[in-house]
Amino acid sequence: MANQDIFTLIHSRYNSFTNTEKKVADYILENIKGVIYMSITDLADACNVGESSVFRFCKTMDLKGYQEFKIVLAHSISLDNETPQLSSMITMQDTIEELASKALSSNINALTETFNLITENNISNAVESMVQAERIHFFGVGTSLMTAMEAKNKFMRITNKTECSLDSHLQVMSAALMTEKDVAILISYSGSTKDTIEVAKVAKERGAKIISITRFAKSPLTSFSDITLLCGANEGPLQGGSLSAKIAQLYLLDLLYFEYFKRTNKEAVHNKELTAKAVIEKML
Repeated sequence: MANQDIFTLIHSRYNSFTNTEKKVADYILENIKGVIYMSITDLADACNVGESSVFRFCKTMDLKGYQEFKIVLAHSISLDNETPQLSSMITMQDTIEELASKALSSNINALTETFNLITENNISNAVESMVQAERIHFFGVGTSLMTAMEAKNKFMRITNKTECSLDSHLQVMSAALMTEKDVAILISYSGSTKDTIEVAKVAKERGAKIISITRFAKSPLTSFSDITLLCGANEGPLQGGSLSAKIAQLYLLDLLYFEYFKRTNKEAVHNKELTAKAVIEKML
């Protein structure tokens, strides 16, 4: 299905769409490139329809869901372009010098936009929740799991109450054992990953504080969040795991870390000395 031209498909089936599906189709055709970077919630809001209507539109197109729709859309845009693109900025014709410059610009833009999206109250409340928590769980799937592991590695140097499970089944079981004294930090660029949403739902039912690190203010994940921290990187459906998105997430985690360190200074310094001493024998 990836080689299917989505625009031809929409036009060929347009007359069979319901009025709601036509609203979705019209918006997509008028905002082709922007839709690639929209969550299902953003698209639904833009079309003044429900998320279920967008999902039904995708099913009507014989697609499994919204993510597959975005993948097909990205392929269709590539087919329309004379110059193949690896991302929104980088092309197959770029020299190494141009690649280096564009990669630098992409990462700087992601960090700058993330900085502009920071809300001081959200950061302060998130850190205060972490300080007061008995346990802090980091959750993620795929590339976001690696970011969650980075967070675990960073925070365990200054506190002994962090956890990060590597398997989606173990994650949801951990969520089921959380209490109102725990904090769940869920990392998901799209905010639409099924396993992560399930973890958020279970943790919320257990009364845990939910902190989300994501790209979109409105998504299935943020509907469960007490605090949402937004990262500013744009990642297309064919760019899964882009470093600019990960760098933006790590920047937010760095900010949480430094503020946590400040608020627990005496304990943090003591634990940092202990953990540093524990691994020093491993170094030459």
